[in-house]
Amino acid sequence: MKIVLAARSPFNFQSTVHAHGWYQLAPWVWDEASHSLSRVEQLEDGRIVSLCFHGEGNKLVIETGERLSARQRDEVVHTASWMFALDADFEPFYARADAKPRLAHCRAGACGRLLRSPTLWEDVVKVMMTTNIQWSGTKRLVNALVQRFGEPSPDDPSCRTFPTPEAIARSREATLRKIGLGYRAPHLLKLARGVVAGEYDLDALKDPGLLTHVLRGRLLALPGIGPYAAHTLLFLLGRYDYIGVDTEAVRLVSKHFYDGRPVGEREINVVFDGWGEYKALAYWFWDYAGMGQ
Repeated sequence: MKIVLAARSPFNFQSTVHAHGWYQLAPWVWDEASHSLSRVEQLEDGRIVSLCFHGEGNKLVIETGERLSARQRDEVVHTASWMFALDADFEPFYARADAKPRLAHCRAGACGRLLRSPTLWEDVVKVMMTTNIQWSGTKRLVNALVQRFGEPSPDDPSCRTFPTPEAIARSREATLRKIGLGYRAPHLLKLARGVVAGEYDLDALKDPGLLTHVLRGRLLALPGIGPYAAHTLLFLLGRYDYIGVDTEAVRLVSKHFYDGRPVGEREINVVFDGWGEYKALAYWFWDYAGMGQ
């Protein structure tokens, strides 16, 4: 079955996928030869399907190996639109970026979208797995969660879904520590059990009517989510007022704006403060390579 969805122009499938490292985290699988991205996904009715995505101009193409019911198709369309931010409008950002040499590439490259997970639950967990760890470790932890708690595909049991909150909630802290989560284990367990119990309504955090500072506060109230993680999640939610400051942000800004001097969150924000509600976009898509290595 093939589904073709139009995106708000400009849209570039590969620039969206490669805007950050989510495509490298299970259950996503990137195929360089076909420039396609696939994953196994469990639908609301429990059915497990394999979805493959690729781009055709300003369109997103979704392919499945079998037929979907009308309800299942609608669910896949809704989820894909969210994952690839098909309705996002970056024109106000481009209007300013066009005049900046280090950001003038953004419009032509359709920069702005970041690949998102089907659920905010998955994104919160994955961001939690990026804290105080190298990227190779993040990939290892996410893969361990998928292999231990994900549901296998009927077509290929080696391919599994991302685990549900219910699957994690039934686990124990010792089990999560055993697969390598370390200090993240109690936070993840508390989050999962809180989601299952209705204490944390993650879907409500997608509400575009929430003021950004209110949304930030609610993200910070989640177990294991500090300022870096909250600001990264704001970016994924289409809020660009805050920069997720990690070691890479410190390295880049120190090198390219402060002659290698030590910097912190305050100094990083000073560089991009003039971008206001587009601060994170300006930071993320800035052409640092053009400033010299």
